[in-house]
Amino acid sequence: MAHYSIKELEHLSGIKAHTLRIWEQRYQLLVPKRTSTNIRYYDDSDLKCLLNVALLYQEGYKISKIALLTPAQIAQEVLKVTEKELGQEQLISQLVAAMVGLDEILFERVLGRAVLQLGFPGSVQQVVYPFLDKIGLLWQTDNITPAHEHFISQLIRQKMLVAIDGQRLNRLPEAPKVLLYLPEGELHELSLLYSHFQFRAMGFHTLYLGQHLPLEDLIKAAHQFRPEYLCSVFTTSPPRDQIEAYLDQLLQEVPFTQLLVSGYILQPFLAELPARVTYFKTLESFEQWLASAALTPA
Repeated sequence: MAHYSIKELEHLSGIKAHTLRIWEQRYQLLVPKRTSTNIRYYDDSDLKCLLNVALLYQEGYKISKIALLTPAQIAQEVLKVTEKELGQEQLISQLVAAMVGLDEILFERVLGRAVLQLGFPGSVQQVVYPFLDKIGLLWQTDNITPAHEHFISQLIRQKMLVAIDGQRLNRLPEAPKVLLYLPEGELHELSLLYSHFQFRAMGFHTLYLGQHLPLEDLIKAAHQFRPEYLCSVFTTSPPRDQIEAYLDQLLQEVPFTQLLVSGYILQPFLAELPARVTYFKTLESFEQWLASAALTPA
């Protein structure tokens, strides 16, 4: 069972800890549990309840009125609210609730609302990425399991695949080629999938090879496809003590291409990256590069 501190509830709900304590004392909206050593904590049911209460509160419901509602009535009011246009933080909070509750219906409704409001690129940039950043706290405090991560990652992955499949292939014959892949041992695919979507939207000729690609196979595919660019994300692989040798071999074996990369594991090496390697620290920096490269093919 997950254990949340009041500070973690504040981070996930956007409601200040001081306010949460007042709600506890005055309205009994939350009832903290205690460990065997008398430390206060909250569980998944408390978090889901708070996220729903926070959504209604942010929509203008008075907390005194919310406190009089049953859990079923609160859920019904939340359902009504999520049919309307929601703000970024409200959408993110509801995605957290969907993940904690393993609630696919809620996830579909909330992300569908985000796409309607913001479009697919906007929903990824303004809702999905910040949501993934926020749940990093849950990983750090052991409040979600690999099952939660797989549940939410697969749902997001499905949405990205549908968006990519729905794109028109309107590239020109002279469109730049890009091969997208993840190194052997690397399985975190969502950023790469979104890059694939963006490249295709800008008219690039893409070849997507996905997760866990051995270097030998990458080199063979690159020689056959002859891309101007290789695009990858280094999150956990290759190991830090092997990164320099990996890049050196790749660039030597594929001398006709540039490597476009992101991933925090590369940050200690930024000052020594070879000239043919471009590192993107933020999504915005990648989009700026993409716009200029699409206008001026390599």
